[in-house]
Amino acid sequence: MLNAAISLTDEPLDSRRLQQFLCVAESGGFSKAAERLHVSQQAVSSAVAKLEQQLGVTLFDRSARQVRLTPAGEALRDGASTLLAAGQVLARRVRDAAAAQRRPFVVAHTPAITAEEVHGLLLPVRVGMPEVSVTAVQMFPKDLESRVLDGAVDLALRRGTAVPGTLAAAVIAYHPMRIAVAREHRLAEHARVRIGELRDERIAIWAPPGSSFYTDFILSTCRRAGFEPMLVVDRIQGTTPQTAVLDYPDAVAFVTAPAGPALGGAVRILDIDDPPLVPVQAVWLPHTRSAIRDVLISGRM
Repeated sequence: MLNAAISLTDEPLDSRRLQQFLCVAESGGFSKAAERLHVSQQAVSSAVAKLEQQLGVTLFDRSARQVRLTPAGEALRDGASTLLAAGQVLARRVRDAAAAQRRPFVVAHTPAITAEEVHGLLLPVRVGMPEVSVTAVQMFPKDLESRVLDGAVDLALRRGTAVPGTLAAAVIAYHPMRIAVAREHRLAEHARVRIGELRDERIAIWAPPGSSFYTDFILSTCRRAGFEPMLVVDRIQGTTPQTAVLDYPDAVAFVTAPAGPALGGAVRILDIDDPPLVPVQAVWLPHTRSAIRDVLISGRM
């Protein structure tokens, strides 16, 4: 039985009020939010007022022509979208549990992590949970967070270490980096290279510095080796990383593919002496539970 002395602020936040609050925050006003929600402005104002009363704070500064979030409102906005998304995921899982056919567990990955690497990372699930169906889909990094938040993706894999503000994350693996070169490149007959040998080479990347962890990791790797790299951004996006050197045969590319011939012999993958290890980060929706996710992240079979 609930404690009769529980305070009003301990009551769960109403999801409909949170949705209306978020709409006001996104729209910049109560009237615009009411239009988007197809309800009266009074209903939206009342919902926000009840939230403020429950929390004992002011969520919007209403003194200006366009309402603005207070610091308390910003804190609620940052957490509300995650909380609502978790509720939607829970509802979907309840329906899935009652359905005759379960929805596959969806794993998204960026182009920097190949489908073959995803298959390897899924080994604990493949062995320990053979009844589970998994769907792997490739997405660009900018799309990952929104697809995890809307529940379309159960787990996302990317190269990175920073934790997104609205998601939970953990580094689950490290992959040694290697060098891809076109078969006509001067280094193609080498079995191994040192990073310092790339001082005079153009290096193919997939995003400009500052916009990609993977690019910044490559940049810092070269700088630690004592040189400033000459970078060229690959004009073909979303393909297997080692394809970058096909359009730039005088360039090299940092990849994580196995050493040896690749792409029908058009590319060679070379080992690096003392290779840098690039992380694989898993990100998911906080405040949710998943036995499949736990097995994948822990690596236990």
